[in-house]
Amino acid sequence: MFRQMVWIITMMLLLTGLAVTQDQMQNQPGAVIKHVPVSATSAASGKEMFTSYCAACHGTDGKGDGPAASTLKVPPADLTTLSSKNGGKFPGLKVSQAIRGDSTIPAHGSKDMPVWGAVFMSLSHGHESEVQQRIANLTKYVDSLQAK
Repeated sequence: MFRQMVWIITMMLLLTGLAVTQDQMQNQPGAVIKHVPVSATSAASGKEMFTSYCAACHGTDGKGDGPAASTLKVPPADLTTLSSKNGGKFPGLKVSQAIRGDSTIPAHGSKDMPVWGAVFMSLSHGHESEVQQRIANLTKYVDSLQAK
């Protein structure tokens, strides 16, 4: 339990540092945004990525009740209800865009401050195909969490 709490606090600090760095730098012309290092996970495992990058806010089961959820201004979405809120069809494109940072989600920041797209690009050493693989596998995992 102690190790899990230390891990959660570490992830929250890393994510906060990344957000603050990006936010401070976004309006400075020609600025190079420095990223806070995040532990690499397998691009092939949507579950591993979800556990490492999403569960702190969305919870291990995706219901939006992660240990960091109460600290956010906007509560994280219950990812298990995305299909039911979309006429029974999983909104894969919308989820992929949210992960990449191509859509505006209040908890993730504006389109000018994508969180996971930039992190995945850094983890993938600039290889767009690996970024796409990460996003596709993470999206597929979120699809698997849908309430039946």
